[in-house]
Amino acid sequence: MTEKVIQFFVPMKKIPTVTHQEKQVAVVKGKPHFYEPAELRNTRQLYMDMFGQYVPDQKMLGKVRMTIKYCFPLQGKHVDGEYKDTKPDLDNMTKLVQDCLTKLGFWKDDRYVVSLIAEKFWAKIPGIFIRIEEVR
Repeated sequence: MTEKVIQFFVPMKKIPTVTHQEKQVAVVKGKPHFYEPAELRNTRQLYMDMFGQYVPDQKMLGKVRMTIKYCFPLQGKHVDGEYKDTKPDLDNMTKLVQDCLTKLGFWKDDRYVVSLIAEKFWAKIPGIFIRIEEVR
């Protein structure tokens, strides 16, 4: 049996740095209401548009490994392929991407992501690389 693999690279001049953690709360009539600020909504829509062209015909129904590599545009004295150790936090960035991939239908639910490899780099060609593969 061959495992299913989806792999793509989305070139981006600027990687969004807004994260899933940036949801806001407002108290309306004494009750908390959570909402996404405009920047978070815009980033979510950007991801939905960009990743939407790679949605598989059928969702992956079992366990998956997701590899994501954020390739930030080179700045200063950094070199191509050097790990980026500055903000934003990798785990917060990845949650928003996973939510978008779930909503688009790459898999049934993000609880099936049993292996996650996430990295940030400085790169000559900026963008986001994603690989999703079934695992046993």
